[in-house]
Amino acid sequence: MPARRPDPRAARGQGSHSMYVDFSFKRSPKYRVVSIVGTVPWTEATLRAGFRRLVRWTTAHHLRTGKWIIVSRSAKYWEACLELKRPARGEGKIHVTVLPATTVATITFDPEQVSPRVIYHGMQDWLRWRRKAGEIKGVGYTREIYRGSPWTDRKAWSRATIEYAVRK
Repeated sequence: MPARRPDPRAARGQGSHSMYVDFSFKRSPKYRVVSIVGTVPWTEATLRAGFRRLVRWTTAHHLRTGKWIIVSRSAKYWEACLELKRPARGEGKIHVTVLPATTVATITFDPEQVSPRVIYHGMQDWLRWRRKAGEIKGVGYTREIYRGSPWTDRKAWSRATIEYAVRK
């Protein structure tokens, strides 16, 4: 008999401070984004400066934005992206692109409760075993998705989503 999964609602009891996290596969929607590409190893300062520049640009062009997305394709190549609610045209180093709909391995968690380092390590191990089991063929880039600014909005920070693009 297979082991039963713990019920995530059971950890929400009164006075309980446990947190339940679980990895899953899902189909991520496409996102129309305005982005800045970084080609140096990313630091929080360079990433924050990129987002600050995007916010100034979208404000100047009177564009509504949605999710904040950090795309990491390698150790030295990253993109700071803001989801756009309507079409626009980029200019200079600011590009308007579409992140395609794709199958992803995902997890949503609170970085104040569980260290992101633990989440990334666990996700990589989980994906390695899914690949060995033949459930997936490969793993691509990563995305961190927030519902607002992770630096100023506590609610957005507490619901960080990490996605790895996978090939099935």
